[in-house]
Amino acid sequence: MAKNFNNKKGFGIVEVLIAAAVLGFMYMAVLNLQKGNREALLRIRGRDGAVEVAQQVLDSLKTVGLAAIPSCTAKDTSFDVPVILRSWDRGLGGTSTIAYSSKVTVAPTNDYVTSNESQYEKVSHVYAKQVNVAVSWNFKGSLQSINVSTVIR
Repeated sequence: MAKNFNNKKGFGIVEVLIAAAVLGFMYMAVLNLQKGNREALLRIRGRDGAVEVAQQVLDSLKTVGLAAIPSCTAKDTSFDVPVILRSWDRGLGGTSTIAYSSKVTVAPTNDYVTSNESQYEKVSHVYAKQVNVAVSWNFKGSLQSINVSTVIR
């Protein structure tokens, strides 16, 4: 009978404690990887929201028409757009909201002017404008920004 107890196979308490410690370290490493991924996801969502805001501003400018966009023939013309807020649901509950500020710069219109002249008058017409939209937002205490540019005809 004593011989059966000496041939017992299985894990001892020391082996089980070592395995639990290794699993604990691995779990902490996975949690730290998730934290980095969460930050990257927030940064990507912020940038995607900025691209959406820039496209919204450009679409609005195209909608109002070329004549309503202020510009000069000799220098850049800039104006600010009111702050636009974007919100989305967070994975663990609640929402995140980012405030985007936009600045529109219209390039000089020298390259987009056509002229006709008759014996009675000279007529010039601006047929397009180069528009640049700079969108900026705060992410973790630093100012992030993107620029989107297009020609509005």
